[in-house]
Amino acid sequence: MNLAVADCQRRFAAARVARLATIGPHVVPVVFAVTESTVVIAIDHKPKARREVRRLTNIRANPAVSLLVDHYDDDWSTLWWVRADGDAVVVPMADDAVDLLVAKYPQYQEIRPAGPVILVRVHTWRGWAA
Repeated sequence: MNLAVADCQRRFAAARVARLATIGPHVVPVVFAVTESTVVIAIDHKPKARREVRRLTNIRANPAVSLLVDHYDDDWSTLWWVRADGDAVVVPMADDAVDLLVAKYPQYQEIRPAGPVILVRVHTWRGWAA
């Protein structure tokens, strides 16, 4: 069954992790927060191979991205997924956006993400549920 936009947004916002797809293709898991039709992602203190991670380079080259959240269970009658397609921009820091991440993830209360921040303006919500 296809999901209504409001149901897509509700399920997406409640999810704890999404997969961010940029050009390449390049897919990485990310933590995020949602405000209206914008998804907020920050580059944080967790160890990275390099400071300028590929997702930032890819977004600067082509801002079209997709984010996917899903629920899997061996009981297939409970399966669902939601995809958010949009355009991303990288900003050095966005304190209001980071506040949303801190509110959602207790791990960020001790060490706030220092950025940069990815802001995804969602154009299309699509979803499916069993």
